[in-house]
Amino acid sequence: KFEEIYTDLQTKIDELAERILTLGHTPAHAFSNYLEASEIKEHQNATSGEECVQGLVQGFSVLLLKQREILQNAGEADDEGTAALMGDYIREQEKLMWMLNAYLQG
Repeated sequence: KFEEIYTDLQTKIDELAERILTLGHTPAHAFSNYLEASEIKEHQNATSGEECVQGLVQGFSVLLLKQREILQNAGEADDEGTAALMGDYIREQEKLMWMLNAYLQG
């Protein structure tokens, strides 16, 4: 499942970069820019599957909050394309969060 999540996030990063370009802007290119700006911190030294899943839950919790902010801003700007993209991401990731939390409780 971890590889599936990784691949899905790579696809979403590409989609977001394309969206930024479509809107006439330039996405950040340097990894150091992402590290500085990110509110999701790297999860290090996880030694069990449960720790890895907890790290995913923490990261996706932050990501969902940011996506909801983008959705609201896109709606206020009448940016239907970005709003639709965020709506899709939120729906998918809420389901993933439900599955991850069910794993942790089970």
